[in-house]
Amino acid sequence: MTTAKGDRLFLTIENTAGDAGELLWFDPATDTVTRRMTIGPRPNQPACTPDGKVVYVPCDDASWWVIDAVKGDLIKKIPTGGRPHNTLCSADGARMYLGPKGSYHVLIADARAHKLIGEIPLSDAPRPIVLSKDEKRLYANVDTLIGFEVADVEKRKVIHRVEADVPRELLRTASRSHGIGIRPDQKELWMCDVYHDRTYVFDLTVDPPSQTETIVMKGGGYWMCFSPDGTKCYISERIGDTVAVIDTATKKTVARIAVGKAPKRVLVVTPPR
Repeated sequence: MTTAKGDRLFLTIENTAGDAGELLWFDPATDTVTRRMTIGPRPNQPACTPDGKVVYVPCDDASWWVIDAVKGDLIKKIPTGGRPHNTLCSADGARMYLGPKGSYHVLIADARAHKLIGEIPLSDAPRPIVLSKDEKRLYANVDTLIGFEVADVEKRKVIHRVEADVPRELLRTASRSHGIGIRPDQKELWMCDVYHDRTYVFDLTVDPPSQTETIVMKGGGYWMCFSPDGTKCYISERIGDTVAVIDTATKKTVARIAVGKAPKRVLVVTPPR
């Protein structure tokens, strides 16, 4: 996760072999770690406020750790149950959206008071989640669905369950959805179908969203992000050990970047000059 200015990244190290993980402060201009902090077990996807002063870190002790990123101190732990996993911050920094695996909801926290203020029930355990820019809609991959659910944030309820149109010949292979993103212009939603090696594109200008494209991947698309101008989508290919670069206008793969083993999260960062 990066600050709004792109001057700092916050990274987690799960340390699956031990009882404690780490939160790292990373300078993208110099490619250096500037601070490390020991935190709870198996931390996953963190989120920071736009100013980079507060970081929410999901840990496998059934709580989100709230970190003062200026001092490097623990502010408090927010108990949620389940297995805390994915975190999003609203554009204004006022709310955090918490997705615990094993629980059938997304929780909403006040990012200033650091307390839970609501929840959005889902049909199954949430996986990756994404917010619309205006914070009116939350889109969630959930277990047992190749597709996503659409929630009305204000009403705190799911309003659409959108199933992907999976090619018939692929249905004999079990798969799941893991990876979801919205193009910066808010007109399209993209999502990954992991074991069918497909990425699906949906039109968000209609309600409910409608599938418009199917993109063949090299192996196990697992996470995605877009360039700030929305012209490129970057998708980690977990099985292929690559990141695919896709032209969002033509929906064609224009490059593949060889990376480390089984890549997962990807992020485009533009450090200040």
